[in-house]
Amino acid sequence: MDPQKKCPICGKPAVDKFKPFCSKRCADVDLNRWLTGSYVIPARDDEPPIENDDE
Repeated sequence: MDPQKKCPICGKPAVDKFKPFCSKRCADVDLNRWLTGSYVIPARDDEPPIENDDE
């Protein structure tokens, strides 16, 4: 048995229409967090810069 997944925002059971969230509200809260920079993907300082060949 696979336990029902929970909404990562509020912890309620996820709904198929809004998976992995329980509602449009929680999906919008998550989107807002990405757009305002609350969530970030860490970068490593030792990665070489990306070169743009179009210039």
